[in-house]
Amino acid sequence: MTPSLFDRYLKWFAPLLLVVSCHGVSDSADKSPLSEVKIADSLGTHTDQTPAMDSLKVEGPAFRTLASDGRAEGLEGDVGGEEDPGGSESDGAPFIPYRPPFGLTGSNEMPPPGMKPEHDFDDARFPRPDHIRGLYVNAWAAGSERRMTTMLEIAETTEVNALVIDIKDATGFISHATDVPLAKEIGADGEIRIRDLPGLLDRLEAAGVYPIARIVVVKDPLLAAARPETAVQDTAGGVWVDNKNIVWQNLFNEDLWSYNIALAREVAEMGFPEVQWDYIRFPDAPASDMARAVFTEGESERRVDAVRGFLRHAEQELADLPVRSTADVFGVTTSFRRDVGIGQVWESFIDVVDVALPMVYPSHYWEGSFGYTDPNAYPYEVVYAALRDALRRSGAVEGAGLTRPWLQDFSLGSPVYGPAEVRAQIQATYDVGLNEWILWNSSTRYSLAALEPLKGFENDPLVRVAGVLSPTSRRYEVMDSVADHDLTLFEMMRDLALDTGATSPMDEPLDTMAALRDSIEGT
Repeated sequence: MTPSLFDRYLKWFAPLLLVVSCHGVSDSADKSPLSEVKIADSLGTHTDQTPAMDSLKVEGPAFRTLASDGRAEGLEGDVGGEEDPGGSESDGAPFIPYRPPFGLTGSNEMPPPGMKPEHDFDDARFPRPDHIRGLYVNAWAAGSERRMTTMLEIAETTEVNALVIDIKDATGFISHATDVPLAKEIGADGEIRIRDLPGLLDRLEAAGVYPIARIVVVKDPLLAAARPETAVQDTAGGVWVDNKNIVWQNLFNEDLWSYNIALAREVAEMGFPEVQWDYIRFPDAPASDMARAVFTEGESERRVDAVRGFLRHAEQELADLPVRSTADVFGVTTSFRRDVGIGQVWESFIDVVDVALPMVYPSHYWEGSFGYTDPNAYPYEVVYAALRDALRRSGAVEGAGLTRPWLQDFSLGSPVYGPAEVRAQIQATYDVGLNEWILWNSSTRYSLAALEPLKGFENDPLVRVAGVLSPTSRRYEVMDSVADHDLTLFEMMRDLALDTGATSPMDEPLDTMAALRDSIEGT
């Protein structure tokens, strides 16, 4: 018997009951955000931030990242955000039923196999926490007594136990009074932002906070101006400049390697237990610009070999010091199996770093990534799927380093990111089997309600899953309920189209779409 239209609608609305009951519900309605509006209100001054990032744009059927508008270009590194709101749902897009990320089991029992064991150095000044959970601190904030007091208060009262501190950012300036000769020669010591770096380390040590030194490599306009031979060259002569008027260092140049490793050695000798390399890649400029680019010393070499070569050389050169070598990489590297032009392929670098930090910001994935029309609205699902891919690939590489994601604590498009969106990413990290993460906010202002207090959450925190807000403890129920609802709606729309002879709003059958659900590359 063919079900009546009423029966179909009843079937469609039934799965909504759980979603409606969960949306905006918490143990304490007067203390937890109940709606998008309240989450936006809780952000305060955090919503008008202008995080900066250079992003990769890949043309393809299922994925691309956002293109930077360059308003804050050059101020931050690859781990930063962007301003182009591009990843929103397209008008007239076909209805695609929601599905939880592939491999979700309802538990976090997924130990990463075959990776480098976590270890500590003998008599380490900064013992490695069992699980590193950190926040980025820009150089100006790190040099501010008031701002650092705030950051240490956060670490004292929440799960945060590590801070990533800028040593050299994309301006090329060294944050502290360096003794590296080349840095002095090129004027990189001309803008001191952290007046007393040794004193800051003493303060972090007393507070039991693990410090990480961030060094930007190929974005260095000061080095390019003083030593143009280290930069990418132009076929017309001189230093190459991309379409955003940015100069890039040439990662094939070993003088570039030596300079940055000298800076790393200096801060490691001060006491930093971990150096984090950022911008270890090649330009992502349009093909018309790249046609003018000349990479001296690398004409017959692969870009992935330059990235691997630098990281391996850094690891070897710092081997005599109690310091770990880690690397920031594009989020797409966890899922793409080919080089998209920047020289980063997961298997080519994961065994020459202690930790890889993929920037799995949901706002940076384009429409259709992992089967989600608007990835920014699915922070849990995108982070889970991206990290799932990373663990799968690391498991096949002997001696693979650990994975510690950069997570998004800034707003870029809709929805506005607040505690529920940030906590969703953290929870996805835990659910996939990882226990480490770092939050990025270029202005060093964070959604504190997303961070678990040392005594635990007083109330069940809200997380954004399946496009709605849910108590964390009910996330699996909500995802299943929304998936059932969407599948029922899809089938109803298809049946109605058949009954009326109209064209279905969803042309692709479900079995055809399934192949795209497990990848950002498609088939």
